[in-house]
Amino acid sequence: MKAFQFLGVEQGLQLRDVPVPKPGVDQVLIQVKAAGLCHSDTHVLHGGGAAWMCKLPVILGHEVAGVIVELGAAESSSTTPFKVGDRVAVACVGHPIQERNFQEALGVGCDGGYAEFAVAPVKNLVKLPEDVGFPEAAVATDSVATAYHAVVTEGGVTPHSTVAIIGLGGLGLNGLAIASLKGAKIYGVDINETKFDQARGAGATECATSLDAFSEKTFDLIVDFAGTQKTVQGAISAVRPGGTVVLVGLASQTVQFATTDLVTKNVSLRGSTSASIAEFREVLALLASRDLKPQIEEIPFADVAKGLELLGSGKVANRLYTIP
Repeated sequence: MKAFQFLGVEQGLQLRDVPVPKPGVDQVLIQVKAAGLCHSDTHVLHGGGAAWMCKLPVILGHEVAGVIVELGAAESSSTTPFKVGDRVAVACVGHPIQERNFQEALGVGCDGGYAEFAVAPVKNLVKLPEDVGFPEAAVATDSVATAYHAVVTEGGVTPHSTVAIIGLGGLGLNGLAIASLKGAKIYGVDINETKFDQARGAGATECATSLDAFSEKTFDLIVDFAGTQKTVQGAISAVRPGGTVVLVGLASQTVQFATTDLVTKNVSLRGSTSASIAEFREVLALLASRDLKPQIEEIPFADVAKGLELLGSGKVANRLYTIP
C-alpha cells in the first residue's frame, strides 16, 4: 500500500510502498477513507515531536476515519461491538490524562492514517452517526474534539461567559463555534484580518488583530490557540481577576510572563490537549445535528507533504484532509 512515512528530520516525510498491516489482539484493520492534516505534524517534521513520538520510522496521520475491513485474531462478533463494514473514527484519546498512552496513538506511537490502511485499537474506536461523513469525522477526532475539550472542559464556558479566542485557524474557529453554541459572547483575535469574516460567521461578536483592541472588555475566559510569547503574556494580562486562560497553541517553545499577574489576580492557567472518548462522542452528535460544521478542504493524497508545509506556514484557511 502507499503510505507517508516519517523517517526523521533529515530524511523528512516520504511516500513509500509498505505492506498492508495485520491487526493483532484487540485491534482492527481500517481502510482509511479520510485522514486529517494536523499542525502538530508540522512540529514533528521539524523535530518538535520528541516528547510524544514513540518510534521511527512511523506513518504519520492521527486524524483517521474509515471502514473496518478485518478484525484481529482475538476479535469476533461475540467479543466486540464492532464488525467488518462498520464506519468508524479513531479517537485521539488524551483523557483521563493519567491513562493516556502515546504508544497506542495512531501516527505517534504506531503507524497512522496517511496510508491506505491502518491498524487501530478497538478501545479507541467510535462508530459514526449516519449523518456524519468520513472527512468531517476524521477532522473531528482532533481539530474539533481538542477545541471542545479546551473550551468546555478546561475553560468551563457557560452562557454567561465573555470569551476571547486567540488564533482563528482551523482549531480556533472550531473553538469559537463551540463557545458560541454554549451561548457565550465571543471576541476573536488573529493577526490575519482575512479570517475575520469566517470568525463572525462562526459566532464572534467582534474581531481584532490584538487583545489590546478589547482593553475595555472583561474576559472570563481566554483560549489561546496560537501560543506565542505575545499572546500568552497578553492573555494573562487581559483576563479578569479569577478568570481562566487555556493554552492550546505551541508556536513558542518557551514564554515569559509576569508572575504577579498570575498570582495577584488569582488567574487559572491551564494547558490543554486532545479529548476523551466521551467528549468525542459529544462532538460527533453536534456534527450529526448540523449544529457544528467544521470548515474543511480536500487535498490530493500525493500532496500531503506539501499540504503540511502550507499548514505550517499559516497559508491554510480551512482544515485540510486527504483520501488515501
